[in-house]
Amino acid sequence: MASKTHLTIACAFLLAASLSVAAEDGPFDAEQTYKATCFACHGTGAAHSPEVGDQIEWEIRMGKGMDTLVQNTIAGLNGIMPPRGLCEACSDEQLRAIVDFMVQSSL
Repeated sequence: MASKTHLTIACAFLLAASLSVAAEDGPFDAEQTYKATCFACHGTGAAHSPEVGDQIEWEIRMGKGMDTLVQNTIAGLNGIMPPRGLCEACSDEQLRAIVDFMVQSSL
């Protein structure tokens, strides 16, 4: 239970940072937004998330298809990954670009 509470606090903290990154003017940078919003979990394996660079874990997920990965990002997953993956200001297309960045960086 404490672990889930710590994750929730970390997510709230990171959400503030993600809103400013996604709201910046100029072209969308999936890698930069990943670093600001997704790295906390997908760069460390926190909450059993697949780490970027872990080819096997991403191949397993890609077996479900890109549309499923993006939908899971939008809706959240298993009560652990928050909806929109901490990037509330990201559009669905921007979330797809971030997921694509993570997949391409892992395969």
